[in-house]
Amino acid sequence: MTDPGNKIRKQICPLLAPRVRFIVENLPDELLAKTEEIRLRHSRPLIIIWAGGESYLGSGGPVATPWEAYQVDGEDLEKTLELLSGYSLYAYEEELRQGYLTVPGGHRVGLAGRAVVEGGRIKVLRDIGSLNFRVAREVKGAGEKVLAFIFDRRMGRVMHTLVISPPQGGKTTLLRDLARLISEGAGILGQSGKKVGIVDERSEIAGCYQGVPQLDVGIRTDVLDACPKAEGIMLMLRSLSPQVIITDEIGRGEDVRAIEEAIHAGVSIIASAHGSSLEELCQRPILAGLLQKNYFERLIFLSNSRGPGTLEMIIEGERGLPLYSARHGGE
Repeated sequence: MTDPGNKIRKQICPLLAPRVRFIVENLPDELLAKTEEIRLRHSRPLIIIWAGGESYLGSGGPVATPWEAYQVDGEDLEKTLELLSGYSLYAYEEELRQGYLTVPGGHRVGLAGRAVVEGGRIKVLRDIGSLNFRVAREVKGAGEKVLAFIFDRRMGRVMHTLVISPPQGGKTTLLRDLARLISEGAGILGQSGKKVGIVDERSEIAGCYQGVPQLDVGIRTDVLDACPKAEGIMLMLRSLSPQVIITDEIGRGEDVRAIEEAIHAGVSIIASAHGSSLEELCQRPILAGLLQKNYFERLIFLSNSRGPGTLEMIIEGERGLPLYSARHGGE
């Protein structure tokens, strides 16, 4: 696996304003390697986020207090936006409306500023005051243990699966690796690869840049990037003949209806949802309906308890039987 610190220096640092770039690219290797986010906020301290904590950054590296840190200014934000857009910000108005840009390497830059609203919808973001560089990370092998529980050897098919975790709990990382394993054919199962379709509404699973996945999602995988989930699932069914469809963070009524269509068409679904327990999911009417109909054959629960992507529990959907529990030492 490529050193994450080198990826940041080569792929993200060239997109940062010079003063911010100098600070970030000179961070110690061990700190840069675990960095998950780089936060630029107007008139506030430069901060990096890493698993379990954060660091304020001064001109010479990490500092103890926000008052010692480098204070990001309007020029830093303006220059960074110019670098992100190739000095043609107007060409990225659709991405700005969505609130993020994807850059080479699959890294995602979230934006906040003044929303220009038209017809009750955000038309574009102006006066950008915050930028958040989220470092894209591949954890190859993250899905191997899970795959053994969601593959029906007798039928030769992937079971309908819902992955649940709190925000930044590792859902997207797991979905990405499952796509790769299923697409290429997982050696642990002795199966040939399957056709996988990813509907990547927020450009996080495959990290596409100009339509090309920047992260490894497998050789038999097609990606619909920045496409609404419901429309993307239906498009996949009509034109790409997937055997498995993978999508992130379902929660709207139209998402559920599209998933039902895919299941009735004989396509396996792997999706994710925010949550920390089955009880919490059942309090959300849209997801509760899916669970009551027993569409999902496997429920995978992740947490941050031992770092992002900690596998806590796997439940058999219809009967609610635990198949794996970290609390009881596994199976």
